[in-house]
Amino acid sequence: MKVAVIGIGYVGLVSGTCFAEWGNEVVCVDKHAEKILGLQQGKLPIYEPGLDELVERNYAEGRLSFTSDIAKAVKDAVAVFVAVGTPPRPGRGDADLSFVYMAAREIAPLLAENAVVVVKSTVPVGTGDAVEKIIATKRRRGTFSVASNPEFLREGVAIGDFLKPDRVVIGVADERAREVLMEIYGAPLAKVDAPIVVVQRRTSELIKYASNAFLATKITFINELADLCEQVGSDVGELALGVGLDKRIGTSFLNAGPGYGGSCFPKDTLALLRTAQDHGVALRIVQEAVSVNEARKRKMALKVIDAVGGDVDGLTIAVLGLTFKPDTDDMREAPSVPLIETLQRFGAVVRAHDPVGMDNAAQLLENVELLEDPYECAREADAVVIVTEWNSIQHLDLVRLRRMMRSPILVDLRGAFKAGRAEAAGFYVCAVGRPATRPVKLAPDLFDTRYRLPGANAPSGRGILGGRYDH
Repeated sequence: MKVAVIGIGYVGLVSGTCFAEWGNEVVCVDKHAEKILGLQQGKLPIYEPGLDELVERNYAEGRLSFTSDIAKAVKDAVAVFVAVGTPPRPGRGDADLSFVYMAAREIAPLLAENAVVVVKSTVPVGTGDAVEKIIATKRRRGTFSVASNPEFLREGVAIGDFLKPDRVVIGVADERAREVLMEIYGAPLAKVDAPIVVVQRRTSELIKYASNAFLATKITFINELADLCEQVGSDVGELALGVGLDKRIGTSFLNAGPGYGGSCFPKDTLALLRTAQDHGVALRIVQEAVSVNEARKRKMALKVIDAVGGDVDGLTIAVLGLTFKPDTDDMREAPSVPLIETLQRFGAVVRAHDPVGMDNAAQLLENVELLEDPYECAREADAVVIVTEWNSIQHLDLVRLRRMMRSPILVDLRGAFKAGRAEAAGFYVCAVGRPATRPVKLAPDLFDTRYRLPGANAPSGRGILGGRYDH
């Protein structure tokens, strides 16, 4: 089947490539000529593990192609997937649908007879109705269908999520749309025993927002419990296990940390709230989850400040991990940004490292030295902060890292290191969801300076204790 995909962003490129992997003839179209040229040369505009190999293979075998000519892409396509961006409108929070509506107007006169337009972008309830009206107005003749097919891709594991999904949701208003989408998804998903949920189009649109809002609330819940654990001497990791093994709850999304980020949860929760407000409905739980999450990102900077004794003015803080999660270069709504900005406002000098995301980070951060080597990033630092639990960061030589630093203070916001590991390497550890712990051992001759620990009376906040830190 010939399939067209409008938009070669994260969702469009992953979806188009996977459709081709299933044996369809897929043409991906985007207005950015540099993206098209890069893809034709094997250069991907995003980082996603395994995607480059999949693109290369399907492109070489002729199932996947890229163009900036929308007429060429849409011609004879049985299904046209709209996968353009729907960013939040500044100052309002609702989804900007201008790209979706623009795509609808452009493809309307180009659609083949009985073509199915599938909105894969995350859109508010009723968007499919609006798209249908736009196409009907612009189309001179012939029949068509409009369907909803939201994506549930997690950055870093998107290929697996697409090819072996928990479920696929299809929202249709007629039998033609159902038939075409079942032809695309039916056989491949039957092989992996993945269910296809066929619902009304408006229900499908709402499912995506409801799913992300629930997961965002779950993250916010465990983060608040983590704060309580720190105060009462409990361990949030143990708590999460005990709670998550209840099959009604599940262990996913119970990892305490600095707050959720990325392209979906922040945007989708705000858009859902806006939709609810427009219809006179109060979603108080979702509203509270959004508010708590935003406050938490900056609260993590106060955790760092407390770890070094209450004052970071003039101190050097090394931040390891910048992207909102591992295995992606995505910096959208990353907790590292407000954390760094807050530390800078309190006078800290910040250096940072990320295995993949530094190019994107450089566009968001000011006066931050970005270093390719994590050990060099930690050189002469007064504290190291773990913000993203990349595999390479989790496997750092902690003794070597400690030797590079001026003060052996580690703030682990992601639970990157098992309890006791960093302490055994000589670190004072301040983690999320468990009380701060002192090092098991520390060889004083490894350091040229003395240290201040939380609670010590240190003049001017520069981190010098009257006696050696020798616990």
